[in-house]
Amino acid sequence: MIWVAAMAIGHVALVSCSTSPIERAIRTALLTGDTTQTQFDSIASIIHNNPEQYQFLLRDDGEINAEALNALIMKVGSQVRPPLSWDISKYLSCPISLTIYFERSGSMVPYDTSSGRGQLKKSVNDMINYFPEHENVSIKIVNDNIYPYEGSIESFLQDRNIYASTASIGNPSYTDFNLIFNKILEAQTDGNISVLVTDMIYSPSNTVGVSAAKIFNEENSLATAIFRRYKGKSVIVNQLSGDYEGKYYPYNNNPFAYNGLRPFYLIMIADTEVMDRVASDPDFHNFLTPAVAEHTFRFNQAEANVNYCVIPDWDNNRGRFRISRADKSTLTNCEGDRQTDVFTFAIAADLKSLNKDEDFLTNAANYTVRSQNDFKIAIAPIEEQMINGNTREALSGKSHIITVTGTYKSQRDDVVISLRNEFPQWIREATSADDTRSTAGNFASTTFGLSHFMEGIFNAFSTGNDNYATIEIKLQK
Repeated sequence: MIWVAAMAIGHVALVSCSTSPIERAIRTALLTGDTTQTQFDSIASIIHNNPEQYQFLLRDDGEINAEALNALIMKVGSQVRPPLSWDISKYLSCPISLTIYFERSGSMVPYDTSSGRGQLKKSVNDMINYFPEHENVSIKIVNDNIYPYEGSIESFLQDRNIYASTASIGNPSYTDFNLIFNKILEAQTDGNISVLVTDMIYSPSNTVGVSAAKIFNEENSLATAIFRRYKGKSVIVNQLSGDYEGKYYPYNNNPFAYNGLRPFYLIMIADTEVMDRVASDPDFHNFLTPAVAEHTFRFNQAEANVNYCVIPDWDNNRGRFRISRADKSTLTNCEGDRQTDVFTFAIAADLKSLNKDEDFLTNAANYTVRSQNDFKIAIAPIEEQMINGNTREALSGKSHIITVTGTYKSQRDDVVISLRNEFPQWIREATSADDTRSTAGNFASTTFGLSHFMEGIFNAFSTGNDNYATIEIKLQK
């Protein structure tokens, strides 16, 4: 994230007039809040045009040394009051690309009939339209294999009957998840986000006479085997609903007519660092979290990075403290309220970047809190009226307030707040064990065998780390 002031007002520059052109350019960017791609490119040009003077900012191959430039920015930022910082990582990373894998199986065609509202096609169009790097989008067609889409991005967006237009592509009678997911993962390049548009019904070529239990075990093992081979990945599962009118193909291969709502899924796959980068970038917000998604969950192989800070002046604070200038995650001079001994402080955090349901994020029971003084937490979303002149800097780019409360009796303490990495209940509730009749269970909102495939991904990503994200605040008397 970028923490800068929008204006230079209120900041005192302590940098000498004798500083180099590169330091003056960095200082100007920080004080004016102009931390855009254009400004970064201008700074990079200064470095590239003076390679002998700025050799320490270049790698052996002549490209920008990210670590060295970031250290220089931190140095310059520390010399103004209050100190400012600038995260340049996204400007040094490779461009983000999007590959959409559009499933064209027999069970997907009824989602886009002329009499329906076309929620599935609109959700895919929205993904493309909300993807900032529009020129870096490609589309593939998926069923028994992966095939190229012959049209352009514009023709896909404008196509009012996409399943008719792609009727001649592949074999729509089944979807080979083993082949599809392996090929998606194999094809991923640096900076790529792959999205599979699918009903997530595991349908190998022949399941006649095969028990549901055997199918579930097969897809669970399949998912674990696939994703265990690819390290450092994140998978976001978005569940949506759309009108469905036509034949439904259950696992026993006895199709029946159905007219009503059915769930479908946008399965996003990327390297964890790419997913973190996109999740922290406001430009990608509408792309990463569809507004009409009913549920979302992100599976990780490593802890996600969460942007957070302690709010220095908050109505619910009790007692007193100072935020250390050297480490914003350390509170010094901590004392409880003189009358009650209660010590309360608030943390602003970007929990939305974790791609979990609001009910999950605001439930304190989903967090583990470790501290010597047995602190407790409460979590609430940030609302517009909370943001004002005093809180704007702390709340900018954040989504939730974590209120930490207890009695602080020791000389020092580490308050460690962890969001546990547990399999989501909504996926279990959205899973059907019998899809042979539309009256079986809650047919309109469940997917045959969903949790078994997802548990396979969850198991593949389990590395002994029980936490999804961790926030740590150090306390000192």
